[in-house]
Amino acid sequence: MQTEFIKKGIKYRKLIDVLLGENDFADTVLENGKVINVITREIQNCDLAIKDEYILMIGNCKKLIGPNTKVIDMGGKYISPGFIDSHMHFESSMLTVTEFSRLSIVSGTTTLVADPHEIGNALGPIGMKAMADEINTVPNKVHLVVPALVPDCPGYETPGVDVSSKDMEDLLDYNNIIGIGELQGVSLAQHVYDKTPEVYDDLLASTMYAASKGMVVDGNAPELFGNELAAHILATGGECSCHETTTKDECVEKLRQGVYVFMREGSTQKNMAECIRAVTEEKLDSRRCILATDDMVSSDLYELGHMNEIVRRTVAQGVDPVEAIQMVTINPATYFGFKDVGVIAPGKFADLAIISDLKSMTVEGVFLDGKLVAYNNQLLIDIPEYTYPDTVKNSVKREFVSLEEIYIKSDKSNPTVRCIELIPDQNLSGKSTEVLASQNGIVQASIQKDTLIMLNVERYGRGNGIGKCFVKGFKLNSGAIAESIGHDTHNIMVVATNYEDALIAINRVIENQGGIAMADKGRVIDDLPLRVGGLITDELNGIELAEKVRNLENLAKTELGCGVHAPFMHLSFLSLSTSPKWKLTDKGIFDVDNYEILGPIVE
Repeated sequence: MQTEFIKKGIKYRKLIDVLLGENDFADTVLENGKVINVITREIQNCDLAIKDEYILMIGNCKKLIGPNTKVIDMGGKYISPGFIDSHMHFESSMLTVTEFSRLSIVSGTTTLVADPHEIGNALGPIGMKAMADEINTVPNKVHLVVPALVPDCPGYETPGVDVSSKDMEDLLDYNNIIGIGELQGVSLAQHVYDKTPEVYDDLLASTMYAASKGMVVDGNAPELFGNELAAHILATGGECSCHETTTKDECVEKLRQGVYVFMREGSTQKNMAECIRAVTEEKLDSRRCILATDDMVSSDLYELGHMNEIVRRTVAQGVDPVEAIQMVTINPATYFGFKDVGVIAPGKFADLAIISDLKSMTVEGVFLDGKLVAYNNQLLIDIPEYTYPDTVKNSVKREFVSLEEIYIKSDKSNPTVRCIELIPDQNLSGKSTEVLASQNGIVQASIQKDTLIMLNVERYGRGNGIGKCFVKGFKLNSGAIAESIGHDTHNIMVVATNYEDALIAINRVIENQGGIAMADKGRVIDDLPLRVGGLITDELNGIELAEKVRNLENLAKTELGCGVHAPFMHLSFLSLSTSPKWKLTDKGIFDVDNYEILGPIVE
């Protein structure tokens, strides 16, 4: 660490020579621009000078222009600090760090903070370290915050590898890891205290160790208020974030309690418009409001953009553009303790987004470390493809499943069944019951009632359990979808109109060592192998994957009649055991509000 600062001091001395001496000049000067000053929340009509990877100064930079200085006329365009996504999962995009970076840099995202919670559930420290190693090969700033507890609800779900405080010293000392990720283990604060109080002890051991190293700890506090919220904050070490805030009242409460609210706006979880009302209506200070995507599919990333699109939506809610940009620059930089990014000032990295229009938030150019790396949505630099080692593949240990194993059975001819209700664009779910027909003791789905079979098939060979229930909201007319993506333990999630197609889809996912498979009328109609932890592909680049996912989504709609957008992500969240009300784990229906496992049939 001391060596790092000595090197930085030498570089800063060179910058001082340029500013005060007569024999050296800026490498690049951006003239006639509008600098977005997120420190003072103003727009300055001035120049910006760059030397090496650093911002040299903002203001009148004429004297810093030498014979070899590249001068760029900005023509009145806006110069913003590069954008930060403060909470995201590469696994949700199904992309490697490399391919996600390739797609996101062009829209102005220069820093990513990722939580490898998903690959951590599938592979444990081996998977998280493999992702941390890949970060060394990309040009943008990427950091990891790792899970301190896997699974989130011990005893109620089965991950590939258990993680606890015993792993923290090793993980938190690993390269590119800056703290602990979302603390879902105490999302259900009171229930955990009553049912598994040892979780608090283990997590406090982890979070206090992180605090001793000056590292961040992210929270995860859906629908928590009062005593429960305060307990959750204490479990994180006394200061945390939360990206699970879904209402204005929640946002107000958390801001007042000192929580950094990560206002989530991803592909299927859209909470920003509700959260931002704490600022636009209640006039609360926005310094602890941060924009984050959490989970974004590759097709959205490719077609819509990344943080620039989230900022645009925030501006559309009535937020001043500079204030919205603060939420993806200085606000997250302050939370994470990033000293070199998030603002435009002398000595900061010259990571910049050039914006042609603040309303549409169109990013025309991107600088990384002082170099123009993207222009007009095209990457100007080469980022080599990355292939993961075999140690993070072959995570599916389960043998092929039989039809008998997946049947939902009842002795009654018309049993009452429990149904999980999908809520579009949320990871919260509803609950209900329905009366279905049983044939030869096997309960059948009802397309007419939009009541379909849902399964959670344990894939790691650690018990071979299969959780079973019914689900409403997908509106499938035919066939089945299976995927080795099921937050957070990532067993094989299935939604189906019939057992035969469900079986075909499940076994194709097993055969492919993870991924997505769709079956209809007794055959696989399409699939996507995801062999890295059953979550990520290193066989397709970002554009290829975006097109593949879009084709799969279209096929789900046109061939299977699926009635929700981004169906694979919606399905994946129906196993999220820390998010109310009912979810499906490999153990059965998890009643989040009562912290217990339920069967599919109401006896």
